[in-house]
Order: sequence, then C-alpha cells, then structure tokens
Amino acid sequence: MAWVYLLLAIGALAVAFKTASVGLMAVCLLLALGLILAWVMTLLAQRIDSRSRSEHAMIDPDELRRMREQAEARKAAAAAGESPR
Repeated sequence: MAWVYLLLAIGALAVAFKTASVGLMAVCLLLALGLILAWVMTLLAQRIDSRSRSEHAMIDPDELRRMREQAEARKAAAAAGESPR
C-alpha cells in the first residue's frame, strides 16, 4: 500500500508541472505533499511493526509465576547443598 501513495504523489506532481492553472497546481502540490507524508508514515509503521515482538511470544502471568517458583526452588536447593534438578 505504501508504494501506491508514492505513485499517486508522483502523478500529482506530474499534473502540477503540466497544468496551466495556478489553482490546480497548488492543489496538486498540496496533494503530492500529503501523499508523500502518508508514504513515509506507512513505511515507518511497517518498519516498526516488523521489529516489534509478537504478542503470542510473550509469557503469560501463570507461566511467569511457575518459572519464578522453579528458580526459587533451585536457589533453595543450591543453598541446602543439593544438586538442582
């Protein structure tokens, strides 16, 4: 979708350079500016989304509690001189 914004912006710039009407040129230049900003924002959003972690990979609170209990049990076993499991 991001590349559609860029192509539309290039089209708006082409119309702005070819037209003889000052009003149409101003509208096309503003449209091209808006489309270029939309293109950049879409690219940034895609980049941020590609680098963010998936919510499915996050540990739920129950699993986190279980892991803490296991770590505490290993610490207590090490302190008591037993070998951890």
